[in-house]
Parts: sequence; structure tokens; C-alpha cells
Amino acid sequence: MTTNPLPELPVSAVLPALSEALGRGNSAVLVAPPGAGKTTLVPLALLDAPWLGVGKIVLLEPRRLAARAAARRMAELIGEEPGATVGYAMRMENRTSARTRILVVTEGVLARMILDDPELPGVSAVIFDEFHERSLDGDFGLALALDVQGALRPDLRLLVMSATLDGARVAKLLSGAPVIESEGRAFPVDVRYDERPAGATIEDAMAKAIRSALVDERGSVLAFLPGQREIERTAERLAGKVGAGTDIVPLYGMLDGKAQDAAIKPAPTGRRKVVLATSIAETSITIDGVRVVIDSGLSRLPRYEPASGLTRLETVRVSKASADQRAGRAGRTQAGVAIRLWRAEQTAALPAFTPPEILEADLSGLLLDCAAFGVADPTTLAFLDPPPAPALNEARTLLRALDAVDKAGRLTEAGMAMRKLALPVRLAHMVAEAARSGHADEAAMLAVLLTERGLGGEGADLERRLMRFRSERSPRATAARQLAERLARQAASSSPSPLWGGSIREAERGGGRLSAAPPPRLPRLAVQGSLADPPHKGEGAGALLIHAWPDRLAKARGERGRFVLANGSGAMLDAADPLAGEPFLVVADLQGKAQNARITAAAVISEDDIRATLADRIETRRQTSFDRDRRAVRVRETVRLGAIALAERTLPPPTGADADRAILDALREHGLSLLTWSKEAQTLRQRLSWLHRGLGAPWPDMADAALLDRLDDWLLPFLSGTASFAAIDPGIVSAGLAALVPHDLQRRIDTLAPTHFDVPSGSHVPIRYEGEWPVLAVRVQELFGLDSHPSIANGTVPLTLELLSPAHRPIQTTRDLPGFWRGSWADVRADMRGRYPRHVWPENPLLAAATSRAKPRGT
Repeated sequence: MTTNPLPELPVSAVLPALSEALGRGNSAVLVAPPGAGKTTLVPLALLDAPWLGVGKIVLLEPRRLAARAAARRMAELIGEEPGATVGYAMRMENRTSARTRILVVTEGVLARMILDDPELPGVSAVIFDEFHERSLDGDFGLALALDVQGALRPDLRLLVMSATLDGARVAKLLSGAPVIESEGRAFPVDVRYDERPAGATIEDAMAKAIRSALVDERGSVLAFLPGQREIERTAERLAGKVGAGTDIVPLYGMLDGKAQDAAIKPAPTGRRKVVLATSIAETSITIDGVRVVIDSGLSRLPRYEPASGLTRLETVRVSKASADQRAGRAGRTQAGVAIRLWRAEQTAALPAFTPPEILEADLSGLLLDCAAFGVADPTTLAFLDPPPAPALNEARTLLRALDAVDKAGRLTEAGMAMRKLALPVRLAHMVAEAARSGHADEAAMLAVLLTERGLGGEGADLERRLMRFRSERSPRATAARQLAERLARQAASSSPSPLWGGSIREAERGGGRLSAAPPPRLPRLAVQGSLADPPHKGEGAGALLIHAWPDRLAKARGERGRFVLANGSGAMLDAADPLAGEPFLVVADLQGKAQNARITAAAVISEDDIRATLADRIETRRQTSFDRDRRAVRVRETVRLGAIALAERTLPPPTGADADRAILDALREHGLSLLTWSKEAQTLRQRLSWLHRGLGAPWPDMADAALLDRLDDWLLPFLSGTASFAAIDPGIVSAGLAALVPHDLQRRIDTLAPTHFDVPSGSHVPIRYEGEWPVLAVRVQELFGLDSHPSIANGTVPLTLELLSPAHRPIQTTRDLPGFWRGSWADVRADMRGRYPRHVWPENPLLAAATSRAKPRGT
């Protein structure tokens, strides 16, 4: 290290206390506001600490842009270039040497270092910078580091640094580590509010605010927008409208390193700069010359849905902490202005902090890494916020389906191969499977294309994007193809992956992507048939993707561009898209709601490839259904993959025992009304039901539920093997019901519950049994002369008499016929004789002859 004195920054005041704390113990927490200088001064100040010895300091940054900027600034402070005392290493960009003492890396790299060698040889300290961002990689890295410190390396120093964080809570996680606070130094920032008009797009409102700020304020402008799409649209609206001396510069994760570095450099003398940035510019970096910040108040965050297995980018309101961080960018080097595109009172309603990523992320990669570390249950590690159980269960299900872990959660051979590739688990599985069939090259290219957004264009058709990607000659594309070569070689080899070899996770939180330049110190692997060569015939993209997303196989359904996925979700493409007319797709990326998501990346696949690759997941089902119109059983055979029907056909109706069983199944599903109930069968059922209600078992229960439950006992023996209800003789129902009555009781049915009653007129009148008591509906004249009440069941159960007029209309209901004759008959006679003069209405009905006829004419 050179003897250049370090600059005096606010954090300088607490450096002695920090050094003392790490000398006494092995952990500390530093809370310092933005601009205090913690990122660059702390690692340099610790280089002379006695406990460091010859070991390295590893500094973790949440984004690649911040990692490069921090390393370059530290190297500049000691009069060196990156790669000497201070170096950095990340995906496909490595500036280190044997002299490197401070190694700046992105957060996911630490987990890979520990998993490759848990003792972290040559590392004396690990510093977690901007820990308040609470990325999944940062939380996991700290949990692993604490485990290593507690079990293997008590001498390993851990320092957690943050601008906005509950230091006491982190200190407790670090076994009561001391908390050191720096006051910081910030220039005053005038916060103003300029609410976006209702109905105005964010791009229109932002462009208007930027034009006004360029007129009213001096200095450069930093504008925060949710994503690349909004940045590009805002740039279009500003083109030609900001003056010749102002440069419009984008800053987002998909830009290559060279473009990102250019965005944070100060504007040339005499010029102004408008930086259109995502949350990538919120922390860790200072953009010189900026004194005006315009904040849209929006951010785009990944949201994982365990139910669908999809991670979606969702545009949300920023947290209060993020809004403060953004405003603070205007006061880093001079007094500034922060303009917020919302109402002042809305600030109080913002959430205090952005939720930790571990609470809303896909945890399959975390679980795979834990298995590699020998930890089957991640909750046993020291997380500031434990991973939620539903997401862990979903991750376990996925890893088991990919054969990456066994039932006990231990890493399988396939899981080991996947981990070596340092890709998201689905893509790692795809590349590993492709390597087994000699297609690692194509799979690796596809994996890089999917993890490095923007390569090969933005269309949905991945096959076309792959073709363009192979021929692109930009530095970023060249570096990406080299990464794909390395992945292909690793997949085909059993050797461990290089320390900095691949993607650490699918979405490094808002960070930069591939470096524009190839890695200077990692030799380019010689691969037979370089991936940079022109396109060649190989495995189709769809046939490869199906290994990663079998649950996102999509089948066209009706309207052009509409698809159903194997997981049951719906998805769509613009009808004009070339893929919209394909019968089958494999979908790699979706945006929007689960039932109406827009397909943003997919590839065509043939049904032959589907059947060959997913044969073990395909089910052939025979479904028996009932055709109400034809009153017959129909059988359809369906070949299904999840929610997708690959093929359907109608089979001949069943016969014999299969037909009888189908009849019973139809009755259980649709009810007993499918049967033809003759009057005889209905009456028998009512009689037996009455006997069951009055006498109980063994008289059978005639309720629908009871009969459906005993179909095998009373109906099945009488069926004839025909799958049609029309072919069932109505007499079968009566015979079946009677068969439910024990043999010794069958002769008593007619005695206890006769079908008819013989009245004095000689008529054979049916008895109704549907109510609580049996009912005899009879014309009153047919009972003349009867002085005892009619009854059944050997005279023990009186019938309820429904006395009818000659027109068969009810006159009165009674269960005491003699009382009726002696009582209300006189009133009935007086009323009825005028209405029905041709019928007999005697004063004393007990002395009259019963009759079913009217008086002869003329009498």
C-alpha cells in the first residue's frame, strides 16, 4: 500500500473505535449515513490492523456497479489501479493479482467461496456493505459466515455496515457485537413535491419535471424510474428538448459495465448530465455533479408466487427509507434539490423499509446451496429473518422433482452437478440434462441468454434470439458467449467450477450484468466447436427448456395467442406474434397476473419431444361420464400432462361388469333420478320408508344417501351389463328395493303397510305413505255406515282420512271418523248438499248405504 494519506470523511472519526472493536472481538456493526465514506475508507483503514496478518479483506457489495466503483475509488485513493492492492471479482470480470489484499465482490460470490471451501483460507475479514438492502444473497452470505465463524474460524472478523438499519437487531444476531455509529456529512437538500397528474404516465410526468428542473436549477439531474422500459420512454420524450449542452444518460442493470461506469462519471466541463436510473443508483455510488434528484416514487421488485412457482417483477411504491436515500443523492457533494412526483402527505403512508428479499423470493437456489453445505433445514442457520415455510416447502418440492436432493434433503449426484454450474436451479438442471445427451453447448447458450436479459433482442421467440445472440459482436455478447463456453465445459466435466466462474443467482438484485471486456486473468477455455461459431444444427430451444420448466409447457386453446400451461395457469401472446399460432410452447418468462400473464420468452416444442422427454409425467386417464340426453354412459380416454390434454378420444361404451359399475358411478354422481321409477317402485319405497321411520332396523332406510351407499346390495345384482339407463327394466328397481328387506319380513310388508284399503262402498282406495302418517284420500259418501276409524298394521295405526267432495276436493282431514260423523258432519252436509244436489247427504251417515255414485236422475 502506498503512503498516500486517506481523505478526511465523516467516517474517519469512528475508525479508531471500529479498529479497537474488531481487535477485541470478531464482529462489529457500523451504522453510517450515505456519503460518510464507509465503503472506501473502512477497508483501507483496516489494512494495517494487527489481526489481519497476511489475510485478505473481502468486501461485499449488493451490485456489480457498486463493486467496480468501490474498488476503483479505493485503488485511486492509494495511487494504484484496480488489480493490485485492491481488486474486484464478479461474473466474468476479474481484476485481481497475488498482491490483492482487498477483494471487492458481489454478495453471491461469498456464498460460493464458503461452499467451495468453508474454512475461507486466506480471508481474515468479511465486510457486508449496504446490508440494509437485505438481498437474499446478503442474508445468506452472513448466515454462512456466522456458521463458519462459530464452527471453524473464530478468528474471522465480520463487519456489517449500513446506512439505514436497526443496528441493535443485527448486533444481536452477531452475538452482541458492538454498534458503532458515524454522524455522516450531508449538504442540505430542499425536498419539494410535484404530484403526477391523474392519468399522466410516469414517463410524461418525469420528462416534464426534468425539463423544468433544467431551466430552474443548476447542476446535473438524477431521475429515479422503476425500470428500463420507463427509462427508454423518458429518454425518447426528452430527445431534442433539453438543449445542446445536456447529455441524457441511462443507468440500469442490463447495461454493460462500460456504459454503467460512463453514467456515474462527472459531466465534461461546461456540460450537464441527466442520469435516468433505476434503484441501482440509490446507494453505494456517488454521481459527481448531481444536485437535483427527481423521484418517481416507484421501484420494480421481484415477487415470488409459491402457488404458481413464478417470480414476477412488480412495480411498487418505494419505502420511506428508499425515498430518503434517493433524496440524499442530491446532497452528497453540495446543497441540492429533491423533487418527488407525489403529494407530501403520501410520504407518511409509505412502508418504512423495503421487505427483505428472503421473505418474497424463490428459495430453491438457497435450499440447494444449503444442501451443499450439509444443512437440510435452512432455518437452523442464523438469519436476521428466517426463510418462510411456504416458500421453503415449494423449493423442496421443486428440488425433489429435479432430483437435486433426496427425501432427507441431502444433495444428490444430480444436485451436485447442478450446483457446479452456478445457475438458477431450473436452468442448471436443463444444462446438466443436456450435457448427458451431448447438447451442453446449446443449453449453456440458452441459459446465458435467459439470465442476461437483452441479449439477442427482446422478442418472445427464444430460437430467434439465440440465432441473433450467436452473431452479435458487442463486447457484452462476446463475454456472454465465453461464459456459456465455461458453463458447457463445466456441465460436461466432473471438475469443480472456478471460484468466479458463473452466475451466482438468476437475479443479482438490480445489479449490472456482464462486463464489456472478457476476464483478463481467467483463461478462455478451448471448447470443441466454440459457442461463438455460426449457428449449427442441435437440440431445439423448446426441447431444452422443457427440462427447466415442464410445468410451463403451454398448449394453444381456441383463440389465437391464448394458451393454457401445464400448471393450470393461463398465458397469452399478441395475436400478431409468430409464436401465437403454434400448438405447443415452453414458456421461460411471464409478466402479469397468473391467469392472464403475458409470455415474454418461449420456444416451440413438438408433441414428439414432449412425449419423449416427459413420458414419466404423462398420465392416460379413462373418464366415464353420463350423457343426460341419451341417458347413457360415455367413456373418453385422455392423455394429460398436468392441466394440458395432449390427446382425447371416445371409447366404445363399457359392457358387462364394467357397464354395471359405470351405471352405479353415474348414479352416485348424478343421483337416483336417473333411474326410471315406476308407480309401483315409488309406492314400495314410500311404504318401506314409513316402516323404517316407525319401526327402525331391520326395515331398510329408503333415503337417497342410504340407497346410494348400498347400490351394490340392491341394484347391482339386477343389472344386465348394459351402459344405458334406458335399457334398465323399471321392474328392476322394485325388485331391488324389496331385496333389501330381510326374507322373514317380506311377507309382513302387505300386512303392516298395505297398498290399498277396502272402503264400505267396495272401492279399493290406495294409501299414501309419503308423510309422517299414512293417508287415505276418499270421497266421504264411500264411508257411509262405517262407525270405526280405518287403520292398518293390525289395527294399531289409524289412517289419516282426507275426506273428499264428489269433485275430489278436500273437505276435512280427520283421524277420528266416528267423532266426525257425530260432530262436524252436520256443517259439512249443510254446505255440500247445495253444491252437489245430485249426491246423497243423509242426516245420519251411519244409517246410509255407502256409495261411489250420484243419485239417479229424477230422484
